[in-house]
Amino acid sequence: MVDLKGQYKSIKNTVDHSIQEVLNTSAYINGPKVHQFQKNLENYLGVKHVIPCANGTDALQIAMMGLGLNPGDEVITSDFTFAATVEVIALLNLTPVLVDVDPNDFNIDIEAVKKAITPKTKAIIPVHLFGQCANMEALMKIAEAHNLYVIEDNAQGIGADYIYSNGKKQKSGTIGHVASTSFFPSKNLGCYGDGGAIFTNDDDLAHTLRGIVNHGMYKRYHHDVVGVNSRLDSIQAAVLDAKLPHLDAYNKARRSAARKYNKAFANHPKIETPKTGTCCEDYSDSCNCHVFHQYTLKVKGVDRDALVKHLNDNAIPCGVYYPIPLHKQKAYTNSSYQEADFKVTNQLIKEVISLPMHTELDDEQIAFITNKVLEFINE
Repeated sequence: MVDLKGQYKSIKNTVDHSIQEVLNTSAYINGPKVHQFQKNLENYLGVKHVIPCANGTDALQIAMMGLGLNPGDEVITSDFTFAATVEVIALLNLTPVLVDVDPNDFNIDIEAVKKAITPKTKAIIPVHLFGQCANMEALMKIAEAHNLYVIEDNAQGIGADYIYSNGKKQKSGTIGHVASTSFFPSKNLGCYGDGGAIFTNDDDLAHTLRGIVNHGMYKRYHHDVVGVNSRLDSIQAAVLDAKLPHLDAYNKARRSAARKYNKAFANHPKIETPKTGTCCEDYSDSCNCHVFHQYTLKVKGVDRDALVKHLNDNAIPCGVYYPIPLHKQKAYTNSSYQEADFKVTNQLIKEVISLPMHTELDDEQIAFITNKVLEFINE
């Protein structure tokens, strides 16, 4: 699904040098490389504060801890996403409220969010799924009207632009009150292990978050808030800092691959290619609203699981993201959920399939992949 070795070879000298700097200083925790990467990412995103941490799941948990949410508070999020989003809500003894998604971009459904709000609702977590932003303009209006926090789960969307109705652009993860991201190796900006970060423009919140990630300490052995041990190590920061200048080029390469996939599948009655806003129907280089962490098709009237087997039999990796909705997961079942409220998600889990998507895809590989997909669907 990703070619991390090929990507490494293209930037080997830069990465090796950056790692060697850490080895030379032996500053492995909170060293200069962590602070350097933090500042460079702040500049890239145009956000006041980046708080690095150990992984993306921690980033979500720490963001909610920093907001001071209390046990029993309700947090609305998407039913169609990875479990980490709801996992941390439950870990903090908050109440997850799962809602359906939009059938076109797979992101949280705005009308479903409105319907789910109760007096106990305190926050909304939109997930920028597969590399495209949720409707942040609408969500921020809802949050303002109901005095709610918006916590962006930007694990799959780093580098994407959100485009407002007036044409203004803003980087994903910088719009809500706070955001989290993951630097898992397969992400658009990935390290060579685990890593994550939290973003915010709120000075007071940033101060609280910096204490939480380091055992609640601002001064050694003085624990001012309840914290955790969640730090981005210096070697991972060195890798990320070496890769950050290439992020826009990586995302451009992903959009280029998506265009080629789309061309191969164009107008096929059984294949629905990913949709974006009208700003970039062809994922043009002038538009960055989709960064294609995944390239996800919907197949209609096709045995999706048999297609997965066919591709695997031909040495083509593929993924089903996600085969089981969160409201049907044993850990998160709730008697209040009604299947009628999850019509889109319940359909998507039968139809979606994600094809290889990374920066090193070439025309020969894309042709082989698309031909094998069409071979199965047309037989």
